Amino acid sequence: MIGRSRHDAGQAFPIYVVMVAGLLFLVFAFFAVGKAAALRNGAQGAADAAALAAAQQTREDFGDPFLASLPGNMLEQFLQRRVVTGCPAAQGLAAANQADIVSPGGCKSTRAGYRDRITVNVKGRKPVDSSVIPGTKNRYAKATATAIVEFRCPTWKALDFDDDGFQDLYIFKCTGVGVVEIAPGSPPPWSEVSKSLYDVHLVDN
Repeated sequence: MIGRSRHDAGQAFPIYVVMVAGLLFLVFAFFAVGKAAALRNGAQGAADAAALAAAQQTREDFGDPFLASLPGNMLEQFLQRRVVTGCPAAQGLAAANQADIVSPGGCKSTRAGYRDRITVNVKGRKPVDSSVIPGTKNRYAKATATAIVEFRCPTWKALDFDDDGFQDLYIFKCTGVGVVEIAPGSPPPWSEVSKSLYDVHLVDN
């Protein structure tokens, strides 16, 4: 009886080894999947931050040409020809979140009317690098985010009080904000009015 028990135990031992090995494989596989998901979420956060940074910097850079355009009654022309300048800021925020802008075309903009759409593509800096899943050593998380810079005051009027051909007051009616007034002769700080005139937000890609 004792000899048979030892023989049975000897036969069962390889089965236990296989079961333990299988369980360890599953543990490492789940760990790899969890790591990949975490890296993907991190890359998406970096893309969101980069897109918002690009949009916010672009809004800040609109200031001088916007205010300079008012005295010459060139507001409409400016609104149609404004320049998106925020992509360098996007790279800074991506780097701060352990990611990089993917080139070429990693940060690009399109325009429709008074709306600028800035799309940023990023790649995380840390690979999945799982020992149990082939091909993950050089696999990196990627993500895309899009932010909008939108002029939300499509209705305005210009007043020339002394009929000299120069506008003395612009009155904007802005969605969600109300009335915003700008006197070209003594314009307010751009930081005070830019968030009223331009909305910045993320959108689905």
